[in-house]
Amino acid sequence: MQPLVSIVIVCMDRMDLLRPCLDSIRKNTSVTYETFVVAYMFSEANLAALKAEYPWVTVVESRELRGFAENNNLALEEVSGKYTFIVNDDTYFDTPVIDSLVADFGRLPDDAAVVSPNILFPDGRVQTCGRRKMTAWTYMAHYLHRFDETKKTRHTMQEGLFKTYNLNGAAFLAKTELFSRMGWFDERYTFTPEDIALGTKFNEYGYGVYADADVKIYHIANSTASRMETAIKPTRVRGALIFYSRGFLPMYLFLGIYVWLVEACRGIKYLFKDCSDPDGHNAIMAATARNVRHSIFTGKSTKQIFTEYYNQLRG
Repeated sequence: MQPLVSIVIVCMDRMDLLRPCLDSIRKNTSVTYETFVVAYMFSEANLAALKAEYPWVTVVESRELRGFAENNNLALEEVSGKYTFIVNDDTYFDTPVIDSLVADFGRLPDDAAVVSPNILFPDGRVQTCGRRKMTAWTYMAHYLHRFDETKKTRHTMQEGLFKTYNLNGAAFLAKTELFSRMGWFDERYTFTPEDIALGTKFNEYGYGVYADADVKIYHIANSTASRMETAIKPTRVRGALIFYSRGFLPMYLFLGIYVWLVEACRGIKYLFKDCSDPDGHNAIMAATARNVRHSIFTGKSTKQIFTEYYNQLRG
């Protein structure tokens, strides 16, 4: 029997995160569904544990270097549900989130493509509840941490079910047929802004993106610095510059110079900090700022940038 919902989760060898996510799906979902877990760079022990503990999950092994978009697309090519629920492995919920989002489509106009839950941090703070249209100017503010996604606007922080503009890749339910028509996730973006690019594309094709403030999911969203940031952030920045410049070279140069100057200032700041600190935070941030600067004015793809810096870490 064809399931109503196809669930897709990408997990990078983190069974400690994946277990609560899968358990909450199993406990709180009544609609028919199929579940795909993209097991990214899994150890043999964790792969065996996943298959043994969750026999109802279809495991898609991913052993090549890939980003969020490419990994999700591996599973998206196999989905069969009327709706597709994209959800991060570091999420969990204690109410029927998927059932509620499916029910929302029954209240929405025919042109609705996506509905997102209210995404909260584990302490109850809102991460995003709807997302406004993102532009080059909002990106510049966001880069300096001067952009508040929890500020109430006509597209964000409303009550109940409301029309927003964009979506958060941590959790959203989409009509599979429309999602497929968009070409799934754009693989030009390895680590962001593939979710914003998708939401923007839905809008540009005349489809509606919605959020439901009453449907809540918790997203752990680790914010601590790790060595992987030296590879991930340059990749993220390159992708953002490609998206926000929209193929207009003068805009790319303008945004690129702006980001380069910000990262140059950050690099100078860390010259005066102790880079032998016990957790290595300052050294990580200094290297990250340097790698971002080196990645802006390049012809390399986001995946090539990530591969280069990832291999440096492994070397």
